[in-house]
Amino acid sequence: MRAGRAIAVLILCAAAFRLVAQVPLRMRPYASGFTNPLAFVQDPTDRSVQLVVEQAGRVRAVRDGIVLDRDFLDLRGTVVSGGEQGLLGLAFAPDTASRRVFVNFTDRSGNTVVARFRRSAGDPLVADPASRVDLRWGSGLTFIRQPFANHNGGNLVFGPDGFLYVGLGDGGSGDDPDHRAQNPAELLGKMLRIDVNVADSHPAGYDVPAGNPFVNSPGTQREIWDFGLRNPWRYSFDDPARGGTGALVIADVGQNRYEEIDYEPRGRGGRNYGWRNREGAHDYVTSRPPAFTPLVDPIFEYDHTVGASITGGFVYRGAGLGSDYQGRYFFADFVRGRVWSIALAVDPSTGEGRASGLLEHTSELGGSSQLGNISSFGIDADGELYVVSYSRGMVFKLTGPLTAPPTPVNPRIVR
Repeated sequence: MRAGRAIAVLILCAAAFRLVAQVPLRMRPYASGFTNPLAFVQDPTDRSVQLVVEQAGRVRAVRDGIVLDRDFLDLRGTVVSGGEQGLLGLAFAPDTASRRVFVNFTDRSGNTVVARFRRSAGDPLVADPASRVDLRWGSGLTFIRQPFANHNGGNLVFGPDGFLYVGLGDGGSGDDPDHRAQNPAELLGKMLRIDVNVADSHPAGYDVPAGNPFVNSPGTQREIWDFGLRNPWRYSFDDPARGGTGALVIADVGQNRYEEIDYEPRGRGGRNYGWRNREGAHDYVTSRPPAFTPLVDPIFEYDHTVGASITGGFVYRGAGLGSDYQGRYFFADFVRGRVWSIALAVDPSTGEGRASGLLEHTSELGGSSQLGNISSFGIDADGELYVVSYSRGMVFKLTGPLTAPPTPVNPRIVR
């Protein structure tokens, strides 16, 4: 039925855990006392500060590992929370002088809202609630209607191109009953790309970039960047500022059998990742045709004997874990509390990625009971990795192996 691109798919199984031996990692508690945290975001204006997003609607500021008493933002009266709904994502505008910050949340009617706030001029660790502007979509509405209570997606990330990427799930229920992820007239089940660098007075709060792949396709929503996602639970860019490729790496939660990782070379939108016609690299519900072909296979998948809900992370570009981990993509499973990394080999002629060298880090990080339900990863100003534990209400920092003490040197005796 399909002409998939030529990328090997590495299937995760018990034997695969023994593929590579490497220097073990450690982790240490960084900040705690959170209730159902879902995201850890570096403050671009202060390297000592990060923001932690709580599902119920609070954004907590953390300075040097200490949680500040005053909330950065409190939307608990606005957000419906529970299950897969709540305050789900946050991103700072690349133009830090604008003081803008964007959030993605489920409103009291169960619909998705992407809203803009401005940091207070007198205190950058507090967002001004009066500055709120809800983005107005092509429908004319300031929300994206959600037909069911699950698969909200919710991540927000600015790409290397300066545009905001909004990952939306398929609208929920099971098996995408209305085939929304393949419907060009729907925003659901898609990756969107929008330009939010507009004037405060702009009626929608964003423009559609002229380079979006479907901007001139009649009947297709112009904001769409990619098709065929079920529930993209965390995606990130391989940071070119730290030597990365700029690729978009998406972790998409599966239905009954497969969890997947999709790799997209920088600027290569217009792809169809296949849901619901495909789950992972496998045919699934094929009673209705996809929006277009080819359908793009994931570079990695694992089945539900291993885990049941993937949490995407980052391509590591820091220094603290050592050179062995440079360019490896870290990810986790929310249900099983497991952490892995894979190596990414990039074809220089096509920019396409290939996964290899699977490593599981769960045991060396203290085991699943220590990690809990992993809802997200984060990076700090140096590109170092953090793990967000939803069930434990904690953020952990990944660190490299213990440094051996210096070898004693006998003092030279001068006579």
